[in-house]
Amino acid sequence: MKISIVNGPNLNLLGKREKGIYGSRSFEAWFEKIKPMFPQIEFDYFQSNIEGEIVTFLQKTGFSADGIVLNAGAYTHTSVAIRDAIAAITAPVVEVHISNILTRESFRHESIIGPVCLGSIMGFSLDSYRLGIESFLKPDLD
Repeated sequence: MKISIVNGPNLNLLGKREKGIYGSRSFEAWFEKIKPMFPQIEFDYFQSNIEGEIVTFLQKTGFSADGIVLNAGAYTHTSVAIRDAIAAITAPVVEVHISNILTRESFRHESIIGPVCLGSIMGFSLDSYRLGIESFLKPDLD
């Protein structure tokens, strides 16, 4: 199984920025600890502060990955281009957020990308990513 993790703008500053919201651990340090928990998964990771680069990565991996865990950061609330890329690809996308966006500023309450994602996970700190990964491993109970 191949899962891509995609992070949007400012998530390269995890561990340095707004520690009360985002914690003190860098994403890379967390990612190195989580990978051994899922030996059956081939991971790749991409981060960009640039909307078009995220769209290009989604288009590139979205027809070969078994799933994508996406934290689009602020683009969650503004990017029709990322929404359209998610809608165009075949890989299911799980939207994740470190904080609970519904408890933050009102402009963060709406996710433009959420309606075209398989599901959304928010508010569990970096553990939101683990939950997103695990959503692709759950048995199909339908």
